[in-house]
Amino acid sequence: MAKTKPAPADTVVAYLRVSTDEQAESGAGLMAQRTTIEAEADRRGWTIVAWKEDKGASGKSLGGRPALDEALELVESHQAATLVVAKLDRLSRSLVDFAGLMDRARAKQWNLVALDLGIDLSTPAGEFLASVMASAAQWERRIIGQRTREGLAAKKAAGVRLGRPATLSADVRERIRSEANGGSSLAAIARGLNADEVPTAQGGKQWYPSTVKAVLASQELTMA
Repeated sequence: MAKTKPAPADTVVAYLRVSTDEQAESGAGLMAQRTTIEAEADRRGWTIVAWKEDKGASGKSLGGRPALDEALELVESHQAATLVVAKLDRLSRSLVDFAGLMDRARAKQWNLVALDLGIDLSTPAGEFLASVMASAAQWERRIIGQRTREGLAAKKAAGVRLGRPATLSADVRERIRSEANGGSSLAAIARGLNADEVPTAQGGKQWYPSTVKAVLASQELTMA
């Protein structure tokens, strides 16, 4: 099978997002984002191959945003070389989600640009800033693990039975879902949870890809 040629370096797909309560907010509207990206495209000589807009969509997670899915498909199928946003929070408000997207971009060889913070994975300075944010995301994941362990310890000290039935905290479930939406594999998510010593739903110490898959499946059933 012939290898797909990379897209020309000057081709970009522009992603815009507003939530319902932000549409009238100064600086956050679709037109303001479009104007910012168009100005930068003129300055850099970019060719914008597509505009993708999610209206009334939350930035708390990557899920439930069909336009973002379409934008990612364009860069990952090499129809554009770069995904660009006017502001990082238009792409994601979660550091964990953003770190997952950066890993996905590097693995699948496309570029990610957030104009407000100067993030550009194709430049040394932009990649350094992205690495700093990835470290912050790792800190966020460790804090979630620490809170979970402390919460279990407090319950145990209070005489609360910690055996079956047991459930995962909302923070851990959100972490797993966010990392999966960001493109992390089940094995990678399990390794991260083990590294951060996050207990399983039954208080165990070892996560496996199958364990992570079961958590994701249970969330899908809950949301259905």
